[in-house]
Amino acid sequence: MNPAGGQPEAIEKLTDIYIKGGRQAVLLGVTGSGKTFVLANLIKNIQKPVLVISHNKTLAAQIYAELSCFFPDNAVEYFISYYDYYQPEAYLPQTDTYIAKDASVNEAIDRLRLRATASVVSRRDVIVVSSVSCIYNIGSPKVFRAGSIEIAKGDRMTPQSLARKLIDIHYTRNDIETAPGIFRIKGDSVDLYPAYESKRFFRIEFFGDEIEKISIVSFPDFRTEGEIDRAVIFPAKQYLIEKDAIPKAMESIEKELRERTEYFRNKGRFLEAQRLEQRTHSDLEMIDNFGYCQGIENYSRHLSGRPPGSKPWCLIDYFPEDFLIVIDESHATIPQIRAMELGDRSRKETLIEFGFRLPSALDNRPLKFEEFCELAKKTLYMSATPALYEKQRAGPENIVELIVRPTGIVDPVIEVCPTAGQIDVIIKKAKETVERGERVIVTTLTKKSAEEFSDFLRGEDMKVAYLHSEIKALDRVEILRSLRLGDFDVIVGVNLLREGLDLPEVGLVMILDADREGFLRSETSIVQTAGRAARNLCGKVILFADEITDSIKRALNETKRRRKIQDEFNKRYGVVPRSIIKTREEIMAATSIAEVREKKQEEFFPEDESGNLTRIEIMEKIESLVREMKKAAEELEFERAAILRDRVKKLRDRIM
Repeated sequence: MNPAGGQPEAIEKLTDIYIKGGRQAVLLGVTGSGKTFVLANLIKNIQKPVLVISHNKTLAAQIYAELSCFFPDNAVEYFISYYDYYQPEAYLPQTDTYIAKDASVNEAIDRLRLRATASVVSRRDVIVVSSVSCIYNIGSPKVFRAGSIEIAKGDRMTPQSLARKLIDIHYTRNDIETAPGIFRIKGDSVDLYPAYESKRFFRIEFFGDEIEKISIVSFPDFRTEGEIDRAVIFPAKQYLIEKDAIPKAMESIEKELRERTEYFRNKGRFLEAQRLEQRTHSDLEMIDNFGYCQGIENYSRHLSGRPPGSKPWCLIDYFPEDFLIVIDESHATIPQIRAMELGDRSRKETLIEFGFRLPSALDNRPLKFEEFCELAKKTLYMSATPALYEKQRAGPENIVELIVRPTGIVDPVIEVCPTAGQIDVIIKKAKETVERGERVIVTTLTKKSAEEFSDFLRGEDMKVAYLHSEIKALDRVEILRSLRLGDFDVIVGVNLLREGLDLPEVGLVMILDADREGFLRSETSIVQTAGRAARNLCGKVILFADEITDSIKRALNETKRRRKIQDEFNKRYGVVPRSIIKTREEIMAATSIAEVREKKQEEFFPEDESGNLTRIEIMEKIESLVREMKKAAEELEFERAAILRDRVKKLRDRIM
């Protein structure tokens, strides 16, 4: 696949920036211009480790899939939060309600995270696609590296001495099961299943007290793929604690506890002092006996020996100095990174104030935005609408535009119409668009108006549905699939500017109340929403407004500028614009997650399925659903995994 349109120039400019030592750049790429393809070529040219950060798990999965195709021989990894379900610890003083932490860890995602960490510390050809989970505490890279075990043919070692080392880095001996994170000893050989691998394992054979052979064996067919001279075994957990750290940490925690309880007693707050003493002493007893307690992450500053207020270790610290951070959809991802630490701090300050946690719990946190910026030495911001912050960081000389699409399609025409008589205009324009076989999007400012307006259009004999935040994720995908397939002609929604929304069938976008300045009617929102019609040759956008606001003016000027650039390119090179046309099969594949909803939840899980089952049969059903849930998670079908998880919980409640 060769670069086309504006891609060759963008690739050359970006490569030149980073080869010459540039630190910050912006790729302003319009919808449908091929930003990921440009990124892949940049990675190939600069030959550096790369971390791609996305604000959305689904978009991260799409980028991961695309880059995996571009780099089949590289270590392309996926790093997102490993929780299927997460309820953080919290306290609501208004109602005196304490909410304990409740979480369900997805083992498949945990394995992907471990594999990403192992690849970063062991390879240069690594590309990690991550959510903002990469700014959260995962422990020291120094300790992680030190915990790795390197073995080689000829090393003086026995199966028992290797077993002791593996247990120290959280591997478990199990001579019956075969699963990541375990090992088994059979005579003079050890089968080791790395915690970050699911398809192969190491078979280490000994002769006396010496390693004689190291083989790589595929799983589950147990076929020997070959022999190697040496292997590095990375820990089965990301967060490791040094052996001598626990006594020091317990002493430090006790000291902080004394200071904090004295503070409460001096204030006459004896309930908080007693509560904190009981909870902390209980945790210390667990740590002393088992090396672990519920909520041990709240003591991470003591366990890692960091000073108060210091930066926690995160995935970014594992990368070498010369790596590149790519921030996808930077206009949305940067604000999310900025907000993470503030939200986390607000919740924990309440827990600390009422004696549920020590003040050091604040040091188990995501990076502050300033800390992130300090670590992001080389950064590429990618967006169709980069914010002022990204442009200022890069400087005008390092803003690379990718305006020209390979398809030759120009940005849609934007027309501003008065609000008087807008209903008649909407009905007329919508019916004209539908008659051409194209689809329509209408955006409103409120959920209620979206629902009411969709009811009105339905009364005009139009196939219409509404879409807003109260519609479940799977239902949204099903509605969008139905729109693309022609089951619906019109979608009315509040926020349909979601990045990555691929709707080439949409020929008309109409924005109501366009002159109401704010988040949903900012320049960025208008341009992003208009982009939903940018994959269609006849794409058009209508803004209903009684005045031209500054946001509308800037959006119109930017669209006009982009249209001019594409038009000039098309004339110069004789490019004939063509719409992106998807077959029914391609649409079905692109929205395959909707199939979970099309079968309807009742077909997967009849509500009365446990009514006539015995306790043993219900337990067997739970085991079957858990297997399905894990399989769905491995295939990155997180919504389906969530449905399965909820059903398992209901069945478990039946037998409690």
